[in-house]
Amino acid sequence: MNPQHWGIVGGGLLGMRLAQRLRERGHRITLLEAAPHLGGLASAWSLGDIVWDRHYHVILMSDAHTVGLVRDLGLEGDLRWVETKTGFYTDGKLVSMSNSWEFLKFPPLGLIDKFRLALTIMRASRIKDWSYLEELSVYDWLKKWSGRRTTEKIWLPLLRSKLGENYRIASAAFIWAIIARMYAARRSGLKKEMFGYVHGGYARILERYAERLTKDGVAIELNQRVRGIRIAGAGVQVETDQGTREFDRIVVTAAAPLASRLLPDLNDDEQKRLKGVTYQGIVCASVLLKKPLAHYYVTNITETWVPFTAVIEMTALVDPQEFGGRHLVYLPKYVAPDDPLFEESEASIRERFLAALAKMYPQFQHDDVLEFQVSRVRQVFAVSTLHYSKNVPPIATSLPGVYLVNSAHIINGTLNVNETLQLAERSLSSIDPT
Repeated sequence: MNPQHWGIVGGGLLGMRLAQRLRERGHRITLLEAAPHLGGLASAWSLGDIVWDRHYHVILMSDAHTVGLVRDLGLEGDLRWVETKTGFYTDGKLVSMSNSWEFLKFPPLGLIDKFRLALTIMRASRIKDWSYLEELSVYDWLKKWSGRRTTEKIWLPLLRSKLGENYRIASAAFIWAIIARMYAARRSGLKKEMFGYVHGGYARILERYAERLTKDGVAIELNQRVRGIRIAGAGVQVETDQGTREFDRIVVTAAAPLASRLLPDLNDDEQKRLKGVTYQGIVCASVLLKKPLAHYYVTNITETWVPFTAVIEMTALVDPQEFGGRHLVYLPKYVAPDDPLFEESEASIRERFLAALAKMYPQFQHDDVLEFQVSRVRQVFAVSTLHYSKNVPPIATSLPGVYLVNSAHIINGTLNVNETLQLAERSLSSIDPT
């Protein structure tokens, strides 16, 4: 194919990877990003005098695409691997479940319940062909393998914390993807897990990646909000806040609801598929503390009164020296895009979240808090509903020269950096077949 001028809408890691690969094929590339920075959900922000990821991220030893990117950017020497621990907050108590012995002692479940829970995890980790799981309700599948008590006591609270009432329409492929990825991080069954991060966080990765793209000839244009995309003659016309642009080809990486609005000329079936994607959003508080909470990287929560999904103690993984000896904690809450939490004031969220922390951790005091900031994103990941892969919008659209790739095309995984990079690689054959 002759070199063409491609526009890529969206400067997250998906758009950046597509820009790199299409540029390597000889095309002229312009990357359009509405925000003043690249990275999307992986972007960093300032929390007081530190700069770190806006949302929590880890690298797993099985994340070949992410590790490959880190290596290609010359940052492999700054990749740190750390053994982490997992906690559970259940029945008003914080308990550890970081190894086989602690699993056997886990208070909420009896011995048979624990056996069935372990069997469920082992079963999911061994499934290679996930497609049949799309036909099964996640609740029904978990109840079959784990039993009613374990499902009601452990799985259902965790499902609700991630999906809300959308767990009722989610397929078993959703929990399979989570278990399969997390299980791959463990070296020996339930005994040990190793997570990784890059010194400086994703801010360093994104800065180095942007430098690489620019050096390779990719034009990066920030603060370029796209308002609409239409076919114009033999090319594609893109309307932005700063005027009209012309491209030979365009790739839109925006979430399905935004893509639907940007591309009004898509046919009825494509619009129906885009509008049929069910998303979960996130409201995530970043809290900078004087001292740690409990030294678990993740504390899963099964109590319904807690206003956040989990406690992510980033400095149980990341060296506190990255934060000047202080401790970074994330308090995420996964909600539907229209949840009232998106309109709640930061002061109100702070009051409720910190009150819950004080109840969970008796040693925690409000004056331990140095910084508190809230990130809100309405479309984070698509819910793996029943028969999901049959309803995903096509990458090559009915509009000539217009392609659509976004997180909704991750049909057998969960949204994370590795899956995003993998999606970019996988979609190239549909975007630019050679």
